[in-house]
Order: sequence, then C-alpha cells, then structure tokens
Amino acid sequence: MRLRFNAVTVTLFAALLGAGSLAQAAALKIGTTAAFAPPLETAVAEARKQGLEVELVEFNDWVTPNTALANKDLDANYFQHIPFLENANKTAGLNLVPVAPGIINNIGLYSKKYTRLQALPDGAKVAIANDAINGGRGLLLLEKAGLISLKPGVGYKATLADVTANPKHLQIVELEAVQLARVLDDVDLAQGYPHYIRLAKTIDPNAALLFDGLDHPEYVIQFVARPDNQSDPRLKQFIDLYQHSPVVKQALDSAYGKLYQPGW
Repeated sequence: MRLRFNAVTVTLFAALLGAGSLAQAAALKIGTTAAFAPPLETAVAEARKQGLEVELVEFNDWVTPNTALANKDLDANYFQHIPFLENANKTAGLNLVPVAPGIINNIGLYSKKYTRLQALPDGAKVAIANDAINGGRGLLLLEKAGLISLKPGVGYKATLADVTANPKHLQIVELEAVQLARVLDDVDLAQGYPHYIRLAKTIDPNAALLFDGLDHPEYVIQFVARPDNQSDPRLKQFIDLYQHSPVVKQALDSAYGKLYQPGW
C-alpha cells in the first residue's frame, strides 16, 4: 500500500492512523520520497508474499519524513544519507538512528544550454541544493569540475562562504533539492539527482556533464528508525528482502539504470 503526504497533511495522517483497523495498525509503516518509491513498492509486494504487511507513505519534502518518524507516525523512513540525518538530528533536536544501508546514487551537473563545462560563460547561473549537506555536495562537484575552489578540508559541510576562488564569476543560487530537476530552463547549470530528473522528464538523466562518482560511502541512503524500535524484527525482515530479493534488484535496475550501486 502506498500513500502520499506532505507537511500540511501529516496531522491528518496521524488522525487516520488512530482511526485505522487493527490490521492496518499492525502494518510496518515506512516513509519515503518519490525518487525511492518504485523499488520500495516492489519490496512491499514481495513482503506481502512472506506474510509481512507494509505501508509505504510517500512525502514530497525532506523534513516531514523525519518529524513523522520521531512522532511515531512511522516505523522507519528511507530517503536520506547519514550526513543529512546527522544534520537533521542536530538542527531539529531529533534522535533518529541509521539501521541499515540501502543504495547510493550518483549526482551530476546538468545543462540544457551547454554540452561542455568549459563553454559556460562568465557570470553563468548555477543552481545547487539549499540544505546544509546536499548543498555542500553540490559545491564539491563544482570544485571537481574546476569551476570553483573551496577551503581545504571542508568536505561535504562546505557552504558558499567556503568558496575561495570563482574565476568564471558564477552566480550560485540555492534551491530546494527536490526542485533542481525542474529549473534547467532557467539556469545555465544545475546540480541534479538522476532519480528526480527521471521523474521530472526534463533531460536525459544519463546526460550529466560530470558525475560525482559512487565512491562516497557517506552518501549511501539509509533505513532510519528511532532507538526504541531499531531492532523491530519486521523492519529487519523488510530490509533483508530489499537488499537480497532478485525481484527488488530488477526493480532497482529498472528505476536507476547504471547510476546506482548497493551500499551493503
């Protein structure tokens, strides 16, 4: 079963949970976002064959899945890597923990206007993610492209204040990460997530001018729970199925092509 929610409807979601049947209350509830939902739906169907009922709850932002989990409206979520989780715990006063790794996805630099990074004009407009962690990942990618330089050692915690050289005088704008796939007509270059680009159908997700590679284990997407339920046997059963089912592997390949790899 797959439900869709946003920050406005999470209160209604909690009310619906309270009014649900006993069968629904027994189901494992996992929050996610659109980019990760299709393979999870396959895993839900496979879990049902094993007698495990799972509800997939889809959110359209990267904040509510954590607050819903902290409020016990969910049993787990699957949409974030550890740096993002650590920042969410710190800034929102949460206490959520990674339980098991999922997949790692490439991100890239995309453009509808240019086919080479070297062709970017002086003053080009570049969009990156506006959250503290994924924005840093975008800046690292711009540095890898040779477009900017950053203070040594800042890593994925880099901010615009850490830019030490910008020879092309790039106008770097920060936007919500899930919206980056939809701004390619308005900017010269954008940090992009192939799985969101595939959903938006704005450009070929394989056509990035540069990818960041899959050699950054800190960006592996995690199954996340609360400390009080991280050992839930239903969650462990579902994770094992997600990681090892050949049917789920086919769904992952169909959803992400060659732009992902298992993180376990």
